[in-house]
Amino acid sequence: MHYEAMAQEALRGVVKAALKRAAAPGGLPGAHHFYITFKTDAPGVSGPPDLLSKYPDEMTIVLQHQYWDLAPGETFFSVTLRFGGQPKWLSIPYAAVTRFYDPSVQFLLQFEPPPAATPEEAPAAEAAPPPEPEPPPGEPPPKVVSLDQFRKK
Repeated sequence: MHYEAMAQEALRGVVKAALKRAAAPGGLPGAHHFYITFKTDAPGVSGPPDLLSKYPDEMTIVLQHQYWDLAPGETFFSVTLRFGGQPKWLSIPYAAVTRFYDPSVQFLLQFEPPPAATPEEAPAAEAAPPPEPEPPPGEPPPKVVSLDQFRKK
């Protein structure tokens, strides 16, 4: 039945629903903001080659104050963010997302990484990816929603 895959897909629906709310008029409510980590070498990821080449494996983006054109679709989302002061457009399949974190409520989802793209699909790169963002000091650690709690022992 592939319950693990079905559960992962259902939880990716939470990411999609959160992005749809963020894209609605008024944007993100209150202090909500998102750290979204994704595999840059996953099939379907697209963006400026110079940007993706800096992160050959994984990249974390932040949707908080400065994002534009957020467009959550059925299988992917696209957004424009500033990198080095320049606007850059990214398109990311939900299947490429490995972490979704809203630090305002300490909510974290982690996903199994997707298979890497074939060499002709993957962006070329040599630089190391940045470290994972840390929650601000003094805040409790995030709540991790693990699929293990749903597994039969």
